[in-house]
Amino acid sequence: MSSKRDYYDVLGVSRSASADEIKRAYRRLAKEHHPDRNPDNAESEVKFKEVQEAHDVLRDPEKRKQYDQYGEVGVGEWQTGSGGQRVYQWGGSSVGADDLEDLFSSVGGGQRPGMFEEIFGGAFSGGGRRRARQRAPARSADQEQRVSISFDQAVKGTTLNLTLNTPAGAQTIEVKIPPGVEDGQKLRLRGRIPAPPGGVAGDLILVCRIQSHAYYTRRGANLYVDVPVSPSEAALGAKIEVPSLDGSTIMTLPPGTPSGSKLRLKGRGVCSVGHGDRGDLYVVIKIVPPAALTDEQRELYTALSALDENSPRTSCPWFSGVST
Repeated sequence: MSSKRDYYDVLGVSRSASADEIKRAYRRLAKEHHPDRNPDNAESEVKFKEVQEAHDVLRDPEKRKQYDQYGEVGVGEWQTGSGGQRVYQWGGSSVGADDLEDLFSSVGGGQRPGMFEEIFGGAFSGGGRRRARQRAPARSADQEQRVSISFDQAVKGTTLNLTLNTPAGAQTIEVKIPPGVEDGQKLRLRGRIPAPPGGVAGDLILVCRIQSHAYYTRRGANLYVDVPVSPSEAALGAKIEVPSLDGSTIMTLPPGTPSGSKLRLKGRGVCSVGHGDRGDLYVVIKIVPPAALTDEQRELYTALSALDENSPRTSCPWFSGVST
């Protein structure tokens, strides 16, 4: 059995919570632990997935009923094992069809009449476990395939033609990649692996590998771009042109902006898969001194240096002799 936390505990609600209470708790926790708000935070990522899983079950009245009675095992699904056998999978656990009756006999104090029919829609009714296994249709094994797409295709979505090796030979199918997929993300396309005669189609699992961009760096739904500015622009402030997915735009560089500052353009990032809201674009300022100075520039920089009263290093801990 799985050692996961109880779904009600994950959402922080009671077992008698209404559908609205469950929805409100989910929205609050999903927002709190969303990867876009917690970049590079592995703990928040795990909690976000727990919240999603708990909500997927408790928001559905039938799944919630099965979960309340049998726990996680009551809301699993049939899969095809590595050897082609049918297994029942829930959470991080699985069991073969042969052992399923024994498993349910240990849930809730023993098997009760009609339990299998209630959970599996009649798959275990009538002739019992052996007869049900004989009637179970064969299912094509799921296939995992890696696809390489460009940065723009990942941001905007695209359609690909893929060639699959099936028992019936090579077949070409068309698949749609939704906007906002991330590098390494897996997409499950249900029923895309042709079924054997009288059987059930398997799933195609796409592993998306995203090619790098010439100047954008992506972190979740947010984009980052380095923009060089001159020392005078950084000191005096300026209107600078910066790139975005929607075309070039003009933004204001405040006077005295230090190198490494991040200026945000809200809503100019990427849409996450399944979410309509876009992330943000962060313009990272890089102050670039002139590679070579004319005599006049050298004279002006020398005069400016003479006017500087404080060194920018006075705030550094080593300047005042502080050591760790």
